[in-house]
Amino acid sequence: MDEETRYEAVASRDARFDGAFFFAVETTGIYCRPSCPAVTPKRKNVRFYPTAAAAQGNGFRACRRCRPDAVPGSAEWNVRADVVGRAMRMIGDGVVDREGVPGLAGRLGYSTRQVQRQLTAELGAGPVALARAQRAHTARTLLQTTVLPVTEIAFAAGFASVRQFNDTIRQIYARTPSGLRAESHRGVGRAAPAPSDAGIPLRLAYRGAYAARDMFDLLADEAVPFVEEVIGEPGFRTYRRTLRLPHGPGIVSVDERLPAGGAARS
Repeated sequence: MDEETRYEAVASRDARFDGAFFFAVETTGIYCRPSCPAVTPKRKNVRFYPTAAAAQGNGFRACRRCRPDAVPGSAEWNVRADVVGRAMRMIGDGVVDREGVPGLAGRLGYSTRQVQRQLTAELGAGPVALARAQRAHTARTLLQTTVLPVTEIAFAAGFASVRQFNDTIRQIYARTPSGLRAESHRGVGRAAPAPSDAGIPLRLAYRGAYAARDMFDLLADEAVPFVEEVIGEPGFRTYRRTLRLPHGPGIVSVDERLPAGGAARS
């Protein structure tokens, strides 16, 4: 896809390209997803990036209207079997946070220099920047959808220190962590859910149109015994499955019925 075609997608606010690429506006210092509802910028002021990390690495901040950090990478990486696709999946799983770039390179069977070169050539950012974008996205989600203390969120998102966490959030969002959390209570997002003894409730963003009934029908038909289950009546079902996490097992559940505001709960 050439840049003129990408600009046409931006001008038409085509949501099909969300996550496939990102555009940044030099005059505002902001980067967005193609479907951003803001006024379309002039072509001469627009720059395109393959990932959110690449835009962040060039000094652009995430748009507060279209939340481009909510789609930090393209769904293409979920199906690609080459080194770049495998690296993106491992970065999303937190390999760089736990093992560093050498650990990622070792898992891929390449040298750190080769991994750095291939990711930078194709995605516009290296493994450290990509992991940083993933951490920032996780942190923002936790800040605006949970009541966890800021210190716990910093380490849960994969940051090595609270100072690193604060500096990254300020650089990417031009807000403090507490400022991001306050925005959700003022209506930029939704208020954080009440704490639960059963786990951590999250509000999950989704890209419309979301066929919840069809999705839950499929999950129920293909549920793996003792690993997955779908309970409840159609329209009010809950999907649950076990997870093998780095520090032990866990269970995730997602409700079929969307609460006011149009976001799934987990």
